[in-house]
Amino acid sequence: MTQLNTFESVAVSTRIRLARNFKDYPFPARLLKDKHAEEQAHEIVRLIAAELAEIEDFSLYEMRSVSDERAAFLTERYLISRDLIRNRAISAALVSRDETISVMLNEEDHVREQYFTQGFDLKKAYERIAGIDDVISESIPFAFDDTFGYLTACPTNLGTGLRASVMLFLPAITRRGVMRTIMPQLTRLGLTVRGSFGEGSGSQGDLVQVSNEVTLGVSEEDILSVVEQSVGSVVELELMERARMKAEEGIVLKDKLCRSLGALENCCILEEREFMRRVADVKLGIALGYFSVGREGEERMRELDDLAMSMRPANINRMNGAPLDARAQDIYRAEYAGNVVRGMQLHL
Repeated sequence: MTQLNTFESVAVSTRIRLARNFKDYPFPARLLKDKHAEEQAHEIVRLIAAELAEIEDFSLYEMRSVSDERAAFLTERYLISRDLIRNRAISAALVSRDETISVMLNEEDHVREQYFTQGFDLKKAYERIAGIDDVISESIPFAFDDTFGYLTACPTNLGTGLRASVMLFLPAITRRGVMRTIMPQLTRLGLTVRGSFGEGSGSQGDLVQVSNEVTLGVSEEDILSVVEQSVGSVVELELMERARMKAEEGIVLKDKLCRSLGALENCCILEEREFMRRVADVKLGIALGYFSVGREGEERMRELDDLAMSMRPANINRMNGAPLDARAQDIYRAEYAGNVVRGMQLHL
């Protein structure tokens, strides 16, 4: 069986985010402190919701009326942030029907626009969110300075306000300690590496986000170019490390990955952290050619990514139709995941 030496077996998803504020409105931090300014905050929500409704079907979530369970669900799907939840009194989110676009209002900044796409496609992601940005700017002028660019609440977002992030599946690099050696190189290029759930999180499931750290003094084109070239280098290194890993660890590695497949297919209780580890093992087994999937290797890996997303706590509660305690979630996760993985027919 052949190892998957493809970009798609490493690059999981792409996200472009733009941070913006409006010229004639106090920033959200000030809006929160002034109860009279809440009217301005809600005016922003009404204006942007009306403007975006003209171009696409968005669901509006005004956080003051969103339940904790729904908020957790949206957070798990990367559609809103914890800062948005903390600003409940004034914040809202507009989410497209297919969940590829999320526009957060009155978070740290007045607007945080995000576009998500599977795989690696920075150009498509940027062009799509730039179109949304143009529509929003037509309704309310952005706060912009000729020297500093777009003005933002945090100085790290000054300039373009652009964050280009790529989620990578890096089991060989992370498990073999190679990540520590390449981190300084990425830092010198103005990039940062975070865990799968953002700043401060670990690389759960061997998932790592690579994104630009610098937004001031560089153009959007410069940012996209640096991220694209750097991600390409990381992907190439990961593929080489996978080959070394397979050659050096041999039957011991194969046994470990096969045990994880067996656990996913047959266990009765599956805690989230173990589940993520087992899914990462099975994805690695597909990538290394241990499990026979024909030409559908990348597709099966995508299905496992979708499964991992759907098996997070709030997503499980939503699928179940009612909240479950932690142990019941672990049982639900084991049964559901077992059915999905068995259906994939991953054979040696």
